[in-house]
Amino acid sequence: MKAMLINNYGENGNFEVSEIAKPTVKANHVLVKIAASSVNTIDTMIKNMGTDLPLSPATPALLGMDFSGTIESVGDGVEGFKVGDEVYGCAGGLADLPGTLTEYIVADSNLVAHKPKGLTMRETAALPLVAITAYEGLTRAGVKEGQKVLVHGGSGGVGHLAVQLAKYFGAEVFATGTGDNQKAIVEKFGATFIDFKTEKVADYTAKYTNGGFDVVFDTVGGANLTNSIEAVALNGHISTTVSLCELDLTPLHFKGASLHVVFMLIPMLHNFKRDAHGNILERLAEISNEGHLTPIVDENKFSLEEVGDAYAHLQSGKAIGKIVVEN
Repeated sequence: MKAMLINNYGENGNFEVSEIAKPTVKANHVLVKIAASSVNTIDTMIKNMGTDLPLSPATPALLGMDFSGTIESVGDGVEGFKVGDEVYGCAGGLADLPGTLTEYIVADSNLVAHKPKGLTMRETAALPLVAITAYEGLTRAGVKEGQKVLVHGGSGGVGHLAVQLAKYFGAEVFATGTGDNQKAIVEKFGATFIDFKTEKVADYTAKYTNGGFDVVFDTVGGANLTNSIEAVALNGHISTTVSLCELDLTPLHFKGASLHVVFMLIPMLHNFKRDAHGNILERLAEISNEGHLTPIVDENKFSLEEVGDAYAHLQSGKAIGKIVVEN
């Protein structure tokens, strides 16, 4: 089968069209004919950093984590799936798990779910990694009806789904960003837009809350975590997807607030509670089927052979929504 392989990592590393053996299904796995795959920031980090990241596959590497497609074969022990089912998941492209930048993937059935009925394969491929991350961040923080939730980076890949899910869970949602495009995305999904370049944390926290936001979902992280700590309520919750930093937690301590670090690759990397991801994906499909979850997909279209251009487009910072590669 055709595959786009990386033989040398680094900024100048290129994807090369290659022919590799079509995989055969094995116990507890499904063989999926891939329709589409989306590009995530972690994918570009692996490509550029290579072995500097402990989760990077050995070269020649088959990258790509998210996929949508159709089951072609079902392995022994698999329940709930049959040949012909349309599915989606995040199941490869790191460590020793072959990725999705090819025609077929043999995926652990615990990492797969039935695709949302109302979304195209292209839209569905945009969901898994970012939607699971958004769901985990909100549920671990205990989001519930009547709360005030702040999403930092509300128009981003994780952020725009977190806004939709927080609304679905019954919260009043606020989201940071800047510029007319980001404002339009945030407001499209029913959240109040906060321009972080013109509004100070203390000011918007006082304007919209009585002492702080019940939950802050920080998809920006790093230095921005100090803003999250400033914005969170006493005994509130912060979820972050980016905590690769040194930070003085003294202000967090005096608020008695909780910090939840979301690293959604753990089930894949460590074969740890993988069924949780399959269950979350099934739940996300239900929410989407009810009309409450739709990903924004960048208008630029890329074929499998154009995956290098897709990665470059993500790194350009000009993409609006998730970038999808179609087979």
